[in-house]
Amino acid sequence: MKDTVDRSASRLYGSVVESGVLVSKLYWEDFKPGRVFEHGPRRITREEIVGFAAEFDPQPMHLDEAAARETLLGGLSASGWHACGIVMRMCIDSFVLNSASMGAPGVDEVKWLVPIRPGDDLTLRSTVLETRASRSRTDMGFVKFIFELFNQAGKPAVTLTTSLMMGRRGDEARPA
Repeated sequence: MKDTVDRSASRLYGSVVESGVLVSKLYWEDFKPGRVFEHGPRRITREEIVGFAAEFDPQPMHLDEAAARETLLGGLSASGWHACGIVMRMCIDSFVLNSASMGAPGVDEVKWLVPIRPGDDLTLRSTVLETRASRSRTDMGFVKFIFELFNQAGKPAVTLTTSLMMGRRGDEARPA
């Protein structure tokens, strides 16, 4: 199946505007396997890496350049948990705020593949892997995604696989 790519140009009162056209709210029925959303770039700074680490993950490789050079990562890098937060923020900005999202039941898998460094320009690609209607709730369905966070060299830094719970359209959500 050919991928459909959505690039959010801007936001207007919580709605997505693509190429000057206001896009309708997205429901479970709008997410088909192969659909792709892209967002970014977003530059990460030394200050945000160190600030996040100081509060949530105070390890040397996230706090101090000299100490970080002596670690396996070979230099200052963002915490993997910080990277997950960046994925979440970019996902929200890309399409979730304009959807009938009902949250997520958890995360299936997270991989931290290359360090995220100060000055990196990050882009997010969100790809729909599969969908299924909820068996217990006719008003929602599940959309399984892989979220891939890339650095400016095009190398994947993080992959995260999870299912989002999405509301279904009114009459379509009810059995016939």
